[in-house]
Amino acid sequence: MKILEKLNGKNSNLFGAEAATIAFLGDSVTNGCFELYLTSETSFDTVFERHNAYSARLVRMLNYLYPRAQINLVNAGISGDNAQNGAKRLARDILPYHPDLTVVCYGLNDCMAGPEPEKRAAYVSALREIFTKLKESGSEVIFMTPNSMCEYVDCNIPHAALKAPAESVAAVSKEGRLAAYLQEAKAAAQECGVKVCDCFARWQKLRAADVDTTALLSNHINHPTREMHDLFAISLLETIFEE
Repeated sequence: MKILEKLNGKNSNLFGAEAATIAFLGDSVTNGCFELYLTSETSFDTVFERHNAYSARLVRMLNYLYPRAQINLVNAGISGDNAQNGAKRLARDILPYHPDLTVVCYGLNDCMAGPEPEKRAAYVSALREIFTKLKESGSEVIFMTPNSMCEYVDCNIPHAALKAPAESVAAVSKEGRLAAYLQEAKAAAQECGVKVCDCFARWQKLRAADVDTTALLSNHINHPTREMHDLFAISLLETIFEE
């Protein structure tokens, strides 16, 4: 990818080359959200740690490979976001920074909208709009598929108020709805000339190997643990270096 040329150029010529900018557009996982905690008897909030998100981990890896290169990180992940809202805020949150590379990751909240074909169509349409506008702006684009969601209501969920969301997400997960959404999203990305980093497939391989992937979620619902953000970062690094 051209981002490697930018990184190598800056690494080789500190004063004469421009810094590289990498942007990330997505939901709570992109944002860097982990555990949930109660703020009242019926409401809750999340632990925010952007420095532990896959975006920061990827930049640290690239800094290790290109130690002299300046990399500007734009994390435009927002907890609770979906692709349709991401398309609306793209001009505000991403395009003004003129990123060389933008990683887009949506699907977890989108699939909760419902199994109807028109719901999936709205999701895919929003992604197409995002991909098109980013490419028109001159940014390279990677569509990264998200992690798996919980398969059951974990007994480690600390509060009863959090069990209802877990039940809803587990039902959707067992239904295979996220997989159906992502299948259409990946096809749309390929049609738009966008690289796909299929992390969801890696989570599915873990499940097929009898790994309890629900135990790999820090909130026991849909936020991966800090350690599992390395899987995203390494997968993105591999995608960036693909021929």
